Amino acid sequence: MEEHRTKRRPYGEPVRPPRAQEQEEGLPPSARVYGAPSAPSGIRLPLWAERLAVLLGSVAAGVTVVALVVSTVVSRVNAPDTTRLTVSDGLAGVTYLMPPGWRAGAVPPVTGFTSAAVYDGSAIVMTRPGDPVAVSGPRAAALSLTELYARLLLHGDTVDTVDDRPVETGGYTGHSRALRAGYSDVVNRPAYLRVTVLAKDGADTSVVIVGMVQPDDPRRRAEIDGMLALLK
Repeated sequence: MEEHRTKRRPYGEPVRPPRAQEQEEGLPPSARVYGAPSAPSGIRLPLWAERLAVLLGSVAAGVTVVALVVSTVVSRVNAPDTTRLTVSDGLAGVTYLMPPGWRAGAVPPVTGFTSAAVYDGSAIVMTRPGDPVAVSGPRAAALSLTELYARLLLHGDTVDTVDDRPVETGGYTGHSRALRAGYSDVVNRPAYLRVTVLAKDGADTSVVIVGMVQPDDPRRRAEIDGMLALLK
């Protein structure tokens, strides 16, 4: 019987661990001399690098705190102001407080007036120096100016007098007159106008205060009266 010798299969050869020479064949020359590099057990930063890292961390924390403070301040600046602000009119010689929500106007919309306080585009108070009233008296001046500003500002189809009285405030005496205008069209809503003339004994000039509200609102009327009462 003929014997058939089978060739040794590749996987049949014994497996031997690689010799040191074979292990070094895949290494660069320097590694063959000093050995293969080993994984570091831990990286130790120099002392100066550690201090720099701590400093940078402190600066970053400081920047975060500063950013938080700036954000808080900006939010407070942008928040609605509920305090009462003061308007000082040096030319008219008067100062008055504005209720919350009012602000000082940059330029009065009517020629001749030297200061203004406005509320949300629906109410305004303006002041200016006026002519002496020692001869005619403040009431005559108030009646004349009320008629003038009613023609300029109201243009009402109907105009009614809702108040006419003498006033005293902040060392001044004078007269105040208020009108309410109505309109027949559906576009214009009722408007309110108050004109006040104040003077001091022996003064060469008077003070003219004009307040207007449209649409007419009892709350804005009361605020105008409040500013007039606190004027000095």
